Amino acid sequence: MRLLFDSRGRYIASEDAGRLHSPAGANIGHYLSREGIFIDQRGRYLGEVVLGNRLMYNTRSPHRRVGFAVLGAYGSSGRFGDPGNAGRVGPVAGYRDVPPERLGP
Repeated sequence: MRLLFDSRGRYIASEDAGRLHSPAGANIGHYLSREGIFIDQRGRYLGEVVLGNRLMYNTRSPHRRVGFAVLGAYGSSGRFGDPGNAGRVGPVAGYRDVPPERLGP
């Protein structure tokens, strides 16, 4: 399992076996290993991991306008609790935080 954070160091998602879950445990997306990106449950580009553990939206990604096949919903992973803050990172050229509303409940 991999914990993912935003640029401010807040815990925003976890990834396990290619399944992306919100902090509340809801399945909110999937990892596409060939493309190296996460998609949401509608098959839209959600973001990618930068700096090792930051889930961020690449404003120049060629996948932003692609509709991918949805792999289905896998239910909840359960809550893992709050792992704490991972610390802020400076601006990453071409990336921004994934909007919170795209990260599910």
